Amino acid sequence: MVRDDVVEYSLDAHHSEEEGKKIRKKIAFVTVILSVVTIVEVAVGIYFPKSELSIGGWWAVKIGYIILTVVKAGYIIMVFMHLGDEHRNLRRMILWPYIIFILYLIFILSVEAIAINDAWTNLR
Repeated sequence: MVRDDVVEYSLDAHHSEEEGKKIRKKIAFVTVILSVVTIVEVAVGIYFPKSELSIGGWWAVKIGYIILTVVKAGYIIMVFMHLGDEHRNLRRMILWPYIIFILYLIFILSVEAIAINDAWTNLR
C-alpha cells in the first residue's frame, strides 16, 4: 500500500555534491564547537570543585558557566534554527530581548539569593 500523505523531503533536495560537502562540513564544525564547549563545562566541573575554591573563584566558575551556556544556546539558535542566514538586524531583533531577559533573570536570582542569605545569617 502506497501512502500519499507522507512527504519525503529528502527527495526534493536538489543540490550539487559541492553544496552537500559544504553542508556536511558545516554540520561537522557545529558538532565540534558544541562538543568543545560542553567538554570545557564538564572539565571545569570536575577539576574545580566548590570545596577547593574561594568564594570569588566559585563566582567566577558560575559566571563562566552562564556565559558558556548562553554562547552555546545562541550558537544553536543561529545554526539549527537557521537564524544565522538572516539579516543582521533581524538576528538582533530576535536575540537581544532573550539576552536581556536572561540577564534580568540572573539579576533577580542574585538579589533574591543575597536577601535569603542575609535573612538566614540574621536568624542565627
